[in-house]
Amino acid sequence: MSMQPSGPGGIPAETVRVARAAFPKGSLAIRVRDELGPMFRDEEFADLFASRGRPAWSPAGLVLVLVLQFVEGLTDRQAAEAVRARIDFKYALGLELDDPGFDFSVLSEFRDRLAGADGGRWVLDLVLTAARERGLLKSSGRARTDSTHVLSVTRALCRLELVTETLRSALNALALAAPAWLAETAEPDWFRHYTTRAEDSRFPKARAKRDEVGVRVGRDGMRLLEAVFAVDAPDVLRGVREVETLRQVWVQHYHLVAGEVMTRDPKDRPPGATRLVSPYDTDARGSVKRDTMWDGYKVHLTETCEPDAPNLVTNVVTTLATVPDSVMSEEIHTSLTARECLPGEHWVDAGYPTAAAIVTAWREHGVALHGPVAASTSAQSAAAGGFDQEAFTIDWENKQVTCPGGHTTSSWHERRSQEGLHVIRVRFSMTDCKPCPVRRQCINSPTAERRELRLRRHDEHHALRVARAEQQTEAWKDRYKIRAGVEGTISQGVGRCGLRRSRYHGLAKTSLQHQLTGAAINLARIDAHLTETPRARTRTSHFAALRPADRPVGGAKQGPN
Repeated sequence: MSMQPSGPGGIPAETVRVARAAFPKGSLAIRVRDELGPMFRDEEFADLFASRGRPAWSPAGLVLVLVLQFVEGLTDRQAAEAVRARIDFKYALGLELDDPGFDFSVLSEFRDRLAGADGGRWVLDLVLTAARERGLLKSSGRARTDSTHVLSVTRALCRLELVTETLRSALNALALAAPAWLAETAEPDWFRHYTTRAEDSRFPKARAKRDEVGVRVGRDGMRLLEAVFAVDAPDVLRGVREVETLRQVWVQHYHLVAGEVMTRDPKDRPPGATRLVSPYDTDARGSVKRDTMWDGYKVHLTETCEPDAPNLVTNVVTTLATVPDSVMSEEIHTSLTARECLPGEHWVDAGYPTAAAIVTAWREHGVALHGPVAASTSAQSAAAGGFDQEAFTIDWENKQVTCPGGHTTSSWHERRSQEGLHVIRVRFSMTDCKPCPVRRQCINSPTAERRELRLRRHDEHHALRVARAEQQTEAWKDRYKIRAGVEGTISQGVGRCGLRRSRYHGLAKTSLQHQLTGAAINLARIDAHLTETPRARTRTSHFAALRPADRPVGGAKQGPN
């Protein structure tokens, strides 16, 4: 398909007349078009189309339809029907009343183009640009960020279902790629075991019987892989994506012992960051956060939080479920810098701030990163009267540490931790530690002969001490209440746009879904700002409302626009 760019154009007079008559008080689509104008232009999406071929429907119009689709939680069919039948959609798109619109399948094809080019970032950028031009975006003050889990579009599978479905998926793919070859290669009982979907209820209940089924599936999959990678097998088979998925899953769950296929012990399987959880969504990963276990992804939302302007989502990042929040601050700040939305203060949840993140945010971006930092977990900190790192005096210039007993370190070495972080390891002399009268308060291990410390670099050590001290003050705790408002944004994304479950397969399309969700939330909040709709507050249960005024539990959280 090709694209012939056309200017934004105006709204046909008859469409304006009918829309004003049908919506005397306006609607979201009408108000957004009146306030922000045509946010998208065809030229901005020219790289997604070839220069020759059948003309495509306006990409600028399709982008607006996608965003409005998420604003109202519509399916592709419903969104395409809205373009044909709803006057406010025609007004927002600048269409004639008799415009027939497009087939709903066009939206799916266009999303593929956007996902392949990371086009979701363009969409959110253009919405933010339009808001900034109208004075609705104030991004130099404060911002807040939090993350939430996102379920994969595929259902969760137990291990037996996973290996069986992976083998069945590979057989179906090979049946399309080389039906004659597979008909000759397949074992007779494969047609009995792998022609229907694997479900846990169809497997034996007894543990021993289930183990036998697992080994049998492993042997069948190994035979198929040997046949595919045989010298005389057609080369096209090795390029089938489902075959590569089968190979990866078999490496993760099976191994050969004396020439026999055996199931790997759970402790012998790869970590969650690399372990596949479904043959139909190979980007999804399994993760755990407190009591929540899920297969899928994680999304990070950043928004402005100024009292005199709508709280707009300025950044959306989608990652694998196993990526920790603690490594995301730099990526978020870099993205905010590119969008000219970098705040002066950034309020985050407890998972984000580390000593390195606080220092990097200030040094590289001039951002004060605020969030509850982890308390010291050393045994000395937990013990009453124990000497933790705060009890030691550090001379950074001379690279020496003095203990509470008055002794200085005998060694100072810069190293890297198992996580690849810069650390400083210092050790005291055994001749000083053994006879020390306060040894029990300093060394709690009966086998340790001297005290060792692992320090961060000077700037990180100082930043962590300052943050821990500041967070004990009532003033900081009162300021930190502003972060709670991002919970309302997540709630709005979940309730209005289906944020918590991916609609599509793969990280790229799930990321596009979340970028469109961010753009949709922004349009909804701009509309609420234009209509002076008050921001929602945290709901209070009937019983909580009976609480005496002099016994508060906590301040109310500020909800979304």
